[in-house]
Amino acid sequence: PHVWASALYDEVRALGYERSYQRFTHELRARSLRPHCEPCAGVRGRPTIEIHHPAGEEIQWDWLELPDAPWGDDAHLLQGTLPHSGKTRGVFAESEEQPQLIEAIDVVLRRLGGTARRWRFDRMSTVCSPGTGRIHASFAPVAKHYGVELAICPPRRANRKGSVEKSIHFATQRWWRTAAVTTLEEAQRSYDRFQETTGDGRRRGDTTVGDRARHEGLMSLPVAPYPATLVAGRTVNDRALVAFRGNLYSVPVGLVGAAVIVEHRLGTADLVIVAGSGMRVARHRLAPAGAGQIVRLSEHHAELEKAVLAAFTTAPPCRRKENRPPGPAARAAAAVIRGHHAHDDVVVDLTRYAELVEVPR
Repeated sequence: PHVWASALYDEVRALGYERSYQRFTHELRARSLRPHCEPCAGVRGRPTIEIHHPAGEEIQWDWLELPDAPWGDDAHLLQGTLPHSGKTRGVFAESEEQPQLIEAIDVVLRRLGGTARRWRFDRMSTVCSPGTGRIHASFAPVAKHYGVELAICPPRRANRKGSVEKSIHFATQRWWRTAAVTTLEEAQRSYDRFQETTGDGRRRGDTTVGDRARHEGLMSLPVAPYPATLVAGRTVNDRALVAFRGNLYSVPVGLVGAAVIVEHRLGTADLVIVAGSGMRVARHRLAPAGAGQIVRLSEHHAELEKAVLAAFTTAPPCRRKENRPPGPAARAAAAVIRGHHAHDDVVVDLTRYAELVEVPR
């Protein structure tokens, strides 16, 4: 089943086949000459049946990866779909690392209004070991925090979580293809509107996705999200500010141009900035994401103002036409470059010469 048609064509040509390669491959397909390989066949041609999902039983998770987003980076959109109703919500994350996944899960659940009793993932490396499907010890407490069970799909069986796969395809082709967005914040708002209108308005028999979702019977959520710690690398700009989620936070002026680490523990209202040496240099109140605020501590403002004022000068600029010939130091350096060292020069004392000339005979 896996031998290239071109290799087969070389063999039959040697046996006297005189027709073209295109005709040969057509005959291969028309006569169904290739043996069937079940592991490689996927679900095409295989009997299928709809999986029954009771209300509130399961939510399926998966990442939608969008390369070359308008804001210059790859976009990572976590989608959660309730297969009973088809209701879907999603949130953009900075990356697909485990802390970002945990935060995105919590945000999606709160937009859905609760959680199903089981979470289903594919073999996501931040949730389980891709080879064995065993849940990571660092992720098991997350499920316990929300009071849910975890289900991992068998390898190479994406149709087991077909609801979220179809939701990803729907969002990509129906929304992302024509979304007029330039920033991540705009994309999030646009996606939310799309799901609340077009997504929830899809027909399901004699009702809609939004109507069916009202009868999901989801479990309530904890008051606070699981306390994972988000870590993000940043570079301090020339105003001694660090960008994080659509806002700017101040640091001491001496860190301009330096690389720093931004840390935020989920469920808290604070943000911590750590220098490359590991020293904590600032703590700020977290501003709403995408608010465009500049959060600057008073001491940082005074320090930056002092540095800016100290850089001012009232001295006039240098004269552009002033005569400045090489000085003694420059001439000495030039002599060294040419190999003429000062201590090798012969010095003639003319006073001593005059004394010798005037000696009487």
